[in-house]
Formats: sequence, structure tokens, C-alpha cells
Amino acid sequence: MARKLHFDLETYSSVDIRTSGAYKYTQSLDFEIMLLAYAFDDDPIKIIDFAQGDTWPVDLVEGLKDPTVEKHAHNASFERQALRQYGFEIPIEEWRCSLVKSAYCGLPLGLDLISKALNLGEKGKLSTGRALIRFFCNPIKPTKANGGRHRNLPEHDPEKWEEFKQYCVNDVKAERAIGKVLSYIDLPEF
Repeated sequence: MARKLHFDLETYSSVDIRTSGAYKYTQSLDFEIMLLAYAFDDDPIKIIDFAQGDTWPVDLVEGLKDPTVEKHAHNASFERQALRQYGFEIPIEEWRCSLVKSAYCGLPLGLDLISKALNLGEKGKLSTGRALIRFFCNPIKPTKANGGRHRNLPEHDPEKWEEFKQYCVNDVKAERAIGKVLSYIDLPEF
């Protein structure tokens, strides 16, 4: 049986993904992966904090480059585009997407809604995520109160940053749990 690499990214770009799409978002000169949570199979989930100087762990890089390792993510097309900006050209055949599988099953598309529909409880998505994403992942309007900055960084609110890291970890937990529940369903070849 193939080894599985489950992961989730938290990213920043000055381009609005809702109006421009993932491709333009990840092509922006200021695009960056701030956080990456990952786990192989049922191993404990690890968090990589690139925004605070963490570097790519060897096991993760090897897993991303290994064609025998299945890459699992929710909305995997985004992760694929994002990782491409960091030099990882991962063939589409190596990807497994819980969003696509959920859509095929007639489930909602959002990780939070799928978690609720499948009654995942504590293994589901954290509800605090939207506010944290707005705070760290989107540009902000420069004001006197925020010192004229265009974005929030970890040092601007360390407590929220720790919550954001836990949110990223929990997304991997939710994606992995959804994958297990839907593992008996095979997608047709497209």
C-alpha cells in the first residue's frame, strides 16, 4: 500500500484569490507559504513555520519528491500550484483531493461543512479559521494605528499566530479523517 502524505498550507499573497484565482494568486511576486502542516499516514502532525524561519524538513522534501508517496490535501489543486512556486513539480497522478472526492459523493465542498456532515467532531475543522485567514493571509489597509503596514505578521499578534498554527494542524487532521471515511469510494478515471 502506498504511503500517504497529508498536508495543508497557509499562504500570503497581495493578489485576491477570490477574484483572480489560484494561478494568479500563487504567481504574485509576494506569494509565500507561511505555514505547512503535514503528516505521513497516521503519524503525528508536524507544523513548519516558514514565516518565523523554519526550513524544509528532509522527510517532507523526500516525500514530496517521491513518486510512490500519495499527496493528500483538501483542494489539492491549490497546494499543487503553491508548491510549484517552490520548485516542486508534482505530477497530477500523485495527488488525492478530499474536496473532489467529497463533491463526487454529494457532500459540501468546504472542509468545515464536510466535517459537520460526516460528524467528525474534534477531528473536524476549527471554526476560528476565517478570522485568522483574514488577519494573516490578506493585505490590510495601512493606517496610523497599524504603523502603516500592509500586512500582519506573526510578531504583530503572537497569540493569534499560535492559534493559526493550530488551525493549520487541525486542517490536516480534518482532511485525514475525511479521507478515512471516504476511503471505500473509488473515483472514476477522468
